[in-house]
Amino acid sequence: MSVPAILFPADPLNPRRPDPHFTWEARMLRELGGQHHLVDHDALLAGHAEEAVRRVPHDSGPLWYRGWMLPSARYAEFAGALTARGGNPLTSAPGYAAAHELPGWYGAFEGATPPSVWIPTAGTAAPGPEELAAAAARLGGSGPAIVKDYVKSRKHEWHEACYVPELADLAAVGRVVGRFVELQGEFLTGGVVLRRYEEFEHAGGRAGQADGGSDRTNGGPDRADGGPDGADGGPDGADRRAVEARVWWLDGRPILVGPHPDAPHQEVEPDLTDVPALVRRLGCRFVTTDLASRADGSGWRVVEVGDGQVSDLPRGIDASGLLASLIAA
Repeated sequence: MSVPAILFPADPLNPRRPDPHFTWEARMLRELGGQHHLVDHDALLAGHAEEAVRRVPHDSGPLWYRGWMLPSARYAEFAGALTARGGNPLTSAPGYAAAHELPGWYGAFEGATPPSVWIPTAGTAAPGPEELAAAAARLGGSGPAIVKDYVKSRKHEWHEACYVPELADLAAVGRVVGRFVELQGEFLTGGVVLRRYEEFEHAGGRAGQADGGSDRTNGGPDRADGGPDGADGGPDGADRRAVEARVWWLDGRPILVGPHPDAPHQEVEPDLTDVPALVRRLGCRFVTTDLASRADGSGWRVVEVGDGQVSDLPRGIDASGLLASLIAA
């Protein structure tokens, strides 16, 4: 049986080496006896998948990817180019899309994650007033909410392009959504999501916010985005970092539990009692779940799901068990 290799993005300045962000993972993989190959991430984003994988040997067998985020359509091209060279991507294109984009995973986690609705969009046009009113009504029609796309939010523009204090104020909904779409521009993914705002436990004892955005390694405008959208300022603009955990799953089994990459030194002990069944329901082999503790003490909520191939690791964490599990899969 072939041992899976791992694909890393090449350093744009030295294509024979891994991108500096992933150097430590590649080094740890070698120490475990694993093998890696390099791909050209910029070529993948540009739609040149065959060129991007030219350094991957023919008939390379089973393959995982650990790299920058890719749009689902580009990942499908990537997987196809690898297959054409005799490789076997262990995450299929449909599996990647299911874990990477909120509409793909929401159904499996509904009830365990903040209520959400979404409006597919074409290009970079914001949804119209009638579409936004219908979406707000589906979310209950009142109360605070978060705006994001299928993958990311704009947490750093909290009041301007992320937080809606009151869904019943449709003019405010339209302003925030319009500004969000404007700022996302060509990087708007899938459509606009309205997600119920929930308060989560703050590391210092106050309420914090996990907005359900993405902190995965991003191939968008801020390519080296290691900062999460899961823990950020609350509605009053204060920095209220929620207590968040990131859990890595392989074939329905947790293989690494640690802090969120935005707070790598935070100690977390999430309650995973109900989560394995939800991960198995999703049916994707390699995924991550971000969990946050509710401020009212009622338990942990899944605030984000992601494809494990493009989810960032907290700096300083021991990832040897994760990498060993991948090459033993």
